[in-house]
This record gives sequence, structure tokens and C-alpha cells, in this order.
Amino acid sequence: VVKTQGYKAKEKVFTLPDVTIGSIIEYRYKLRWEDNMYAPPLWIVQNDLYLRKGHFYWRPTDRQLSTEDGRSTSTSVAWTPILPPGVQIKSTVAASATVGGSGAGASILDLDVNDIPPTPEEEYMPPASSLNYRVMFYYSPYRTAEEFWKAEGKYWSKNNDKFIGPGHLVGGAVQQLVAGSTTQDQKLRKIYAAVEEIENSDFTREHSRVEDKAEGLSQLRTTDDIWTRKRGSSDQLAALFVAMARAAGMKAYLMVVTDRSRSLFMQNYLSLGQLDDNIAVVNVDGKDRFFDPGSRYCSYGHLAWKHTDTGGLRQTDGGTMLSGTPGENYTESVTTRIADLKMDQNGAVTGKIDLKFTGSPALQWRHKALLNDKESVDREMKDTVERMLPGGIEVKLISIDKLTDYEEPLSATLEIKGPIGSATGKRLLIPGDLFEVNAKATFAHEKRELMVWFPYRYTTRDAIRISFPAGLQLESAPPDGEAKMPKMAVYNMKASSDSTSLTIRRNLYLAEILYKTEEYPDLRKFYSQFEAKDQEPIVLKVTGTTTSGN
Repeated sequence: VVKTQGYKAKEKVFTLPDVTIGSIIEYRYKLRWEDNMYAPPLWIVQNDLYLRKGHFYWRPTDRQLSTEDGRSTSTSVAWTPILPPGVQIKSTVAASATVGGSGAGASILDLDVNDIPPTPEEEYMPPASSLNYRVMFYYSPYRTAEEFWKAEGKYWSKNNDKFIGPGHLVGGAVQQLVAGSTTQDQKLRKIYAAVEEIENSDFTREHSRVEDKAEGLSQLRTTDDIWTRKRGSSDQLAALFVAMARAAGMKAYLMVVTDRSRSLFMQNYLSLGQLDDNIAVVNVDGKDRFFDPGSRYCSYGHLAWKHTDTGGLRQTDGGTMLSGTPGENYTESVTTRIADLKMDQNGAVTGKIDLKFTGSPALQWRHKALLNDKESVDREMKDTVERMLPGGIEVKLISIDKLTDYEEPLSATLEIKGPIGSATGKRLLIPGDLFEVNAKATFAHEKRELMVWFPYRYTTRDAIRISFPAGLQLESAPPDGEAKMPKMAVYNMKASSDSTSLTIRRNLYLAEILYKTEEYPDLRKFYSQFEAKDQEPIVLKVTGTTTSGN
């Protein structure tokens, strides 16, 4: 199913025709590595199926091991368990062994579990990979987590500094770029813009060594090579940004973080493998600021949401340290939806919808545009609006603007036409918020097992203006309403009208991403309140000769 240079993945598919509801499936499998390779296992104890009985077994090697870069490591095995209360790993000594070169006296680790429920599935939950029961093993010569992160961090930083430099090519380019700039911020903005102009191969394709050789390019060794190629991966571009900031005379550091769309950072899990992506930290006028040049089209001074509110390892003046990343304010990720509509005597509307996105919503659309063709992105934007509106509305996309101008809001303009209400005798009922007419209850369940975890803080602003003809008169509009969770979330809706039009304004502010289970009742109540308010109708009364509803 996947085949690239140096990597191939296959799938084995088979059927079980006699399986019915209530059947119990027993299975076992082996993972066999090359004789000169050892990899500590990851035991996934809890999955999406109920586990009646499970047995996990591992016999570690007692051979002297070394890492891929040649450093020796200990055969001492350690592990980070996330298991049900009372469940523990058993360690016994084998009388003899023939597997993996282990000799007499080798240890055996095994685990027995019973009646493990499926991994919970709830709305807006943290990554399942950080919640389910599992055991993460590693070979480690270190006695404490502090010792591990200090030693491994030093080696990680040294290797990266060797790549970062900066070299003479990066230094020369920076001197030209920042010429005429008087402040550190001005210099850094120019550097950031220059890095963003470079091809990010994570969104295009990776070039083979054969292609590089044909272009006269040597093996990639330093950030000078990235600058020469004018392309690099997300991690390489983050390193290049750090190199260029250093060349401009600023204190700049590399940081590697856990992608929190995938997992949560765990300090007690002694493995650099849990860290995914490089970002940059630059001291600007005495204050550390975080940058994400590897997330294509991420705005200057901001992070992609998967790199916010997470943890990782960063360089410092004196070495390295574990650190967290800041969150983005709800004012940074804003979705604005404006509808200006004209209604005829039959209750059908024509008009324009303008959408505007900043922060995380804008970055998501920009990444879709990088990974898909224009027709696919146009179709998805059109489909997104169609799903919001009442059935029967025709939607036509006019334009999507500022897709590559990452410092500006991304915008889309659409035209719509069709019926938006339902007639009852001499009255016409219209949704209070046209953009929320098809919305479902966000938190339908009364009880919650897991914390609520939103991807990012955000603001949504709606403004809907409907002009109606002389034959229709506003009878009632939703009364002004407000709902609050102190310091966490606010909602308000207001209606204003004159003799020929009605305007609905709706604002939703979500200021926190994490809500504990004990806070869930208040969060659910807040959502229930404003979602019910969104569905309150506008009532128009037929006052003249119309054919509404006929």
C-alpha cells in the first residue's frame, strides 16, 4: 500500500465469514526484526474492541547495544506503564534462552489483562493514543528522568547546532536581507518572509539524491545547503530560520515538540521518539518568542495549533531544558460569516455570503490548498457553506482570496439563492442564525468519562441581514440573549430591525481548550443554552398579496 525509497508497507486482508455479533476473536502475531536490530516494543493494551483476555510477552536481549549513530547504550530495560489499577508487569528470570541472543539468566517480561473495555470515544477528547492503556518500553542507561533529558538533550542540541551553523552562505544572505532594518523585529520579519518563500517539501514532494545530483547539489549537511537548494522539510526550514536569526545577531534556539493532534508529551517517558516537529524560539528585545516557519503559511510570531499548549525539548544558553509552548488567544483564530440577503414575496432569498478566516481556521484552509488542487478546495468551500444552510439553497463560489498571503485574513465570497423558511398560514418562519440551522447538539450525553479538549481557542462572529418586501412584515425576532462560563466562554445574540429589514448578530468566544470532567456539566449547559438560542425562529407576517407557501 506504500512504497517509497527505502520503505515499503504491505497489508494482509482476509475474511471471517462466520463472525456474528457476540463472537469472540482470538488472534496472535509476531514481529520479527533483522538479527542486528533491536527495538523495544509498545504494548497497546486497550483498543477500539473489548478485550476479554490478553497476554503480552517480551524477552529483551542481553547483548551490548548501540544506537544508529554508534553510541553505546545499556541493556537495562525500563518502561512507562499506563495500566488499570492493580495490573502490573511481571519480570521473571528464564533458565535458558535462544531468542535474540539472550543467554541463561535473561529476563522475561509479561503482562496478563482481563476485561479491558474499548477506548472511550467522546466529542472533543484528547488523542486516544495518550489515553488508552499501554506500556512503553525503552533501553536506558539512565537512572532518573532528569538524567536522561539532560544527557540526551545535550547530544540532540550538539547535533542540531552542527547542522544549523550558521555558515557563510546563510550569513551573507542575512546581511543583505536585513540591510536598512533598525530593530530586531524588523530584521526577524524579513528573515521569516524569506524562509516562507522557500519550497516546503512536506507539502510538495521529497527530492531523491539522483535528482539532487543531476542539479549539481551535494549531500545535505548544513543550513547552507537548504539555502542553496531553496527547499527543505518543515524541520529543516525551522533550523534554517534559527540559523538566519543567529546570523542577524539574535539569540535563537531550536525546540522539538510533541504534535498534540497525535499525542501528549510525557516527561516520564524517556524517549525522544515522542517528539515530532521542530519550531523556533528567538529572543526579541529581551523576550522569548515562538515561531513556526515549518508550518507553511503560519503567520509571523504564531504557532500551528498542534504545536501550541504542548511540551518538548528546547535549546538554551546553557544547554537544553524541557519546556512548554504558549497557547494562542481566542482573538487570534477568528471566523467571520456575513450574509446580505434579499427576500422575495415567496420567502426565497438571493444574496451574498462573505467568509473571513484568521489564525488556525485560515491555516487549515491554506494547508488544504497546498495539498489539493484548486478545484478540490473550491468544491470543499462550497460544500462547507451548503452544509450550514437550509436544504434547497443553491450555492455558487465566486472567489477564495489571500490563500498565500499568510499575514492577511483568508476570505471567500459566495452567492446563494433559494428558500430559507417555512410557511404556516399567514406567517413565514425563518431560522434565527442561518449559519447554524443544521447544527446538532455538541454534547448530547449527560455524563462524560474524559476531559473535553478543543483543538484551539477561537471566536466566531455572524452577521445576517435580510431585506424583505412590502408584503412581508416582521412580527417577532429572537430576543437578545447571552450565555457565559466565567473566564472560559461567552455567547451573545442580538437582533435589530427597521420596516424593511432585520439584522441578526451572533458572537461566540471560547477562551479555554481544556475542561475537566467536573466542569463538563457547566460546559454542556452553556452549549445547550446557546445552541437552543441559535434555533429560535424569526417570524414574518404576510400583510399584502403574496404567494408565500403556495
